[in-house]
Amino acid sequence: MISSKFEKILVPLDGSKNSARGLDMAISLARQTQGQIIGLYVIQRPPHIAFRGAGSIQYPEKEMLKDAEKVMEAAERRCAENGILFERKISFGDPGHTIVKFARDHKFDTIVIGARGRGAIKEAFFGSVSNYTVHKSDMPVIVVK
Repeated sequence: MISSKFEKILVPLDGSKNSARGLDMAISLARQTQGQIIGLYVIQRPPHIAFRGAGSIQYPEKEMLKDAEKVMEAAERRCAENGILFERKISFGDPGHTIVKFARDHKFDTIVIGARGRGAIKEAFFGSVSNYTVHKSDMPVIVVK
């Protein structure tokens, strides 16, 4: 049996298979502790540019926000199927820093994060965001591969 300390669980999500596995692990923990899951999707803000496509001006942030919403909707459905309360948060910024600051500011019991996300540049064995989170967080971090 898991300690009841894991009642408020932060799960960074990015649409990757590893973040989905992290969500599954968090669901398992939440079921054992009657915990709540807060999913956090951090959009790394590109330089503010607009580009012309299909005859209209498009902003990359809009597309990124749509992707984030799709990921969060799927996570919310997955939690609901398992009887777990899920809250979604979408933020802009540097993913590692934003995750650690959000967790600290909102006093989470733990962070459950995928080992690697969808980032174009991946470290050899450990994603840079999960690595940053493990080293900078002052709360337990569970890294799921």
